[in-house]
Amino acid sequence: MSKNTYFYGQPIFSQLLSLIDKSVLNQIISKHQSDRYYKKLNTWHHLVSMLYCCFSGASALRELTTGLLACQNKLIHLGIQFIPRRSTLSDSNKKRSSIVFADIYMKLFKKVSAPFAGQPLENGSSQ
Repeated sequence: MSKNTYFYGQPIFSQLLSLIDKSVLNQIISKHQSDRYYKKLNTWHHLVSMLYCCFSGASALRELTTGLLACQNKLIHLGIQFIPRRSTLSDSNKKRSSIVFADIYMKLFKKVSAPFAGQPLENGSSQ
């Protein structure tokens, strides 16, 4: 019995990233000018790299870049054409304002939590 080796569906990481609306992301990027002075590592690449770091459980930039290199062919559908170096990620973490990512998070939180507003919690009480 042969196994089917075709990949069906989207990976969970891709599904989570698809929740981020590109038009809202572009508005936040232009509002904060977070891509200014960056040639390759734009805000989207930085966001994907840091989210991958969280989901993979990496605790250092070396682990992050190694994990990204291992999954390089699987990240092309996310628009990631290159894997950033440790020094590039380190510089971006220092120089790019975290307020950009906070705004992205808040927009995503409002979008995802809106359908559940007013819904009772599991124990029957609502907030």
